[in-house]
This record gives sequence, C-alpha cells and structure tokens, in this order.
Amino acid sequence: MSAAGAARGDARARVLAGIGLAVAASVSFALLDATVKVLIQQGYPAPMVAWARYAFHVLVMAVLLVPQRGAALLATRRPGLQVIRGACLGLSSITFFGALAVLPQAEATALIATSPILVTVVAVKWMKERAPRGTWLALAASFTGVLLIIRPGSALFGPAAVLPLLAAVFAAGYTLSTRRLAGVDDGVSTLFIGGLVATLLLSGLVPLFWIAPTEWWHVALAVLAGLIGAGGHLLLVRAYERANASTLAPYTYAHTVAALCTGWLVFGTFPDRPALLGMALIVATGVAMAVARR
Repeated sequence: MSAAGAARGDARARVLAGIGLAVAASVSFALLDATVKVLIQQGYPAPMVAWARYAFHVLVMAVLLVPQRGAALLATRRPGLQVIRGACLGLSSITFFGALAVLPQAEATALIATSPILVTVVAVKWMKERAPRGTWLALAASFTGVLLIIRPGSALFGPAAVLPLLAAVFAAGYTLSTRRLAGVDDGVSTLFIGGLVATLLLSGLVPLFWIAPTEWWHVALAVLAGLIGAGGHLLLVRAYERANASTLAPYTYAHTVAALCTGWLVFGTFPDRPALLGMALIVATGVAMAVARR
C-alpha cells in the first residue's frame, strides 16, 4: 500500500473511532439522565441532584488530571467566556433535571434536542454566519415536532413542558460558548472549568434544597451520576480529537434514541404515536442541519 493510501486509511480509522466515541458519549448521557430521574423519584430536588452530578464530576477529573496537569488544568485565555459557558451548563442541567422530575425521559430529551436548531438560528442572526440551505424549513419542522410532543390534550401539555425548552436555550448558550472557545483553550481544561463553575453556581443554591440522603444506594447513585457525566464528557472530548464537529453532529442524536430505550426499560414509559412522530421530526431536522453545515 502506498504512503498516501495508508494515510487515508489512518484518517478514516480516526474518524470511525471518533464516531464510535460520540455514540458512546450519547449513550452515557442517556444513562446519566436515567440515574438522575431515579434519584429525583426518590424525593431529592433537581438542584441538589444537579449539584451532586457536577461535584463528583469535578472530583473525578481532579483526582485523575491534577497530578498530571497541575494548575494548567485551570489555564484559560477567556475566563469570562468560560464562566458564561459553565453558568449555561449548570442552568441547563437544573432546568432539564426539573423536566425529568415530571416528564418521561424520552420526550424531555427530544425537546432539549431542539438546541442545535437554536444554535444555528443564533449563529445566523447574531454571529453573522451563513445560513445552511433549509435552515428556516428545519426550524419550522422542529417546532412542529415540539407541538406534536406537547400538544393540547396530551399528558405533557402544561407549564412543565417549558422546562426542557428552557434547558435547550441554556444548552444553546453553552454550545455557542464552547464553539467560541474551540482552538483558544485546551479542551480538557474547558471541560474541567465548566464543571467547576457549574458546581460553584449550584453550591449557592443547594442549601435551599438540601435533603439528607436516607439510603446508602442513593449516595452511590449520586456518585455514579458524576462518574457517568465526567466519563461521557471525556468520551466526547476524545471524539472531537479524532473527527470534526460537523462530522460528529448527526451521531450525537443517538442520545434521543438511547433515551427512548432507557425510558422504556427503566421506567416503563414509551411515547404515543404523535409524540414519536414529533421526536422523529426533531431528530431528522437536527441531523439534516448537521449534514448541511458539513
């Protein structure tokens, strides 16, 4: 095999590895959501669960990375943007975990999956990026998907349905901040700083919602949530080291598919036909926009 052919083979293998890591990260996030929902069903408030998720996330990263990197783990050229990113991360978690308290996992995940469409709209309107073909059609289709999930007369119709949509807004802010930091700060440092800022933000709220754990396995689940969250984000960082964001974006919608499975297997809930159609519309438009941006 020629040197050029070997290089192409290596590049293809790296991209395939990146795709595999992105899918694994998406599945991890669905497992994280299921773990969080179990804790909330045991009576723990969403802000407390969100705090535990990020506190153990930061602890795990600190134990693994501080001996290697030291103070470099906190190095940043854009501290203000890092704080905004971490705040959006923490706020998106509070609102999404609040949604998981009252909504089925699959539907809540599908509603927050509108975030990439919001990112595209914001990037076009305020960041002056060129709109991919079909942007506004995709926005309309995604909005139709939302209406099918939270349609009047359904069990999801009510104020609680606003929570995952609000989480999608914060997630869009988090994503846009991450894009601005790409190539500016080290990816692992950005991951650690974001978790640290979210932990500090939630530490100010958690005393208002604190409930002492009543079972040892509740604490174990909280630790597990931190481990899964940190592991999922690390998988995603490694994925982006092997393939670019536009290549990986369609595969991150595996989160919605995995949420459909965990919601059914763990909680015995499954969307009805209109909601399934709405979920399919949201995922399909998100994938189409990711392909168009590529």
